[in-house]
Amino acid sequence: MRLYSRLKDEFSFLRGNMLVLATSWLLMNFSAAVPATYYSLYVLGLGGTPFIIGIIEFASFLALAFVQFPGGYVADKHGRRWLIVTFTFGLALPYLVLAVAPSWHFILIGVTLLNLFLVYQPALSAIMADSIPPEQRGMGFSIAMFVNNAASILSPAVAGFLFVQYGLISGVRIAYLMVVAFYLCAAFVRTRLTETLQSGHNEVSLSRALSEYPKAVKEGISVWRLLPRSMFFMFLTNALSSFTWAMSYPYLLVYATEVLHIKEVDWAIVMMVYTGSMIFAALPSGKLTDKIGRKKPLFTSWVFLAFFPILFLLGDLPLVFAAFLLFGTSNALFVASYQALEADLVPRELRGKEVGCSQFITYLLMSIGGLAGGFFYQFFSPTVPFIIAFLSTIPCAVITLFLIREPHKRET
Repeated sequence: MRLYSRLKDEFSFLRGNMLVLATSWLLMNFSAAVPATYYSLYVLGLGGTPFIIGIIEFASFLALAFVQFPGGYVADKHGRRWLIVTFTFGLALPYLVLAVAPSWHFILIGVTLLNLFLVYQPALSAIMADSIPPEQRGMGFSIAMFVNNAASILSPAVAGFLFVQYGLISGVRIAYLMVVAFYLCAAFVRTRLTETLQSGHNEVSLSRALSEYPKAVKEGISVWRLLPRSMFFMFLTNALSSFTWAMSYPYLLVYATEVLHIKEVDWAIVMMVYTGSMIFAALPSGKLTDKIGRKKPLFTSWVFLAFFPILFLLGDLPLVFAAFLLFGTSNALFVASYQALEADLVPRELRGKEVGCSQFITYLLMSIGGLAGGFFYQFFSPTVPFIIAFLSTIPCAVITLFLIREPHKRET
């Protein structure tokens, strides 16, 4: 009974909005991770090149950057729920485009449209921060990561099965049709969300949201005058890391199959190991973040991340497994500590704007990074994006160690 009572207290936040979101993540992340396993090869199979992948990354992240300011503004002024529910339904359309794409040009259209519909991202971050008690934020964000990755642990196996049974192109098309069905189900689940911004209105027209874009940009930028300096330094490290991540991540599969000569089916196993490492590290990372503070786990995540590109470039299958084990652990530590500290530092009424502004700049940098990564990979050397990714971890670790401070009093 004592253990049951302790577990009940530990996971007491997993109700209401968090339970609704967790259920929707199970549906969305399981399905989306299936076609994502072989996404880069799908683009190549439809006539693309490594540089074309970079062009698609550029356009998609640029679209994602464009919607962050209005997304954050609407989330803080009109509420979180309307954005999340409406655009989760909308996400089924771009996945349908990806499923029937006859060439890489339609992949470009589908991915760009997909990222425009992710206008609800700031609202999602805000409603999560609103729904988790301050003293349980480390565990709360870790549970979110745990659910996300638990949902997708078997997705690479499904992708591998479809690859063997139907081939690359037909297998990925079937996977994208699965995503359409699962996302529609998740959208119906999210209709059960409860608004957390008491002063906000539940609905606003899209045309009105777009007309308020200049005001959203102005308020999004001005919000930094009201936030602690530690939040700016956190944003700086995340933006730098995201830039180099966009340069290298789309080419992991391409490099593994073309340079390291890892079989496509083995890659599915690698992805399962990666996801499994995040699952096993998620809850301990959250507990550690709540117990010893946010900064130490955040710093450790940068140290672990530094080893990932080095081990990956060294080449054989066992080292690739080791690289992704470290990568998954690093991600688990980062998500728990970064999101918890962000919620500690940013007041409730400013969270949508802060996330919107932060993600606007981050995604803008990622769009440039995606284009640069494709250029370096195809026209210079496939190793360049991964070397840059390694070098970026050094300033991120130094900034975290010396310039980021935890607040004496956490925001509610």
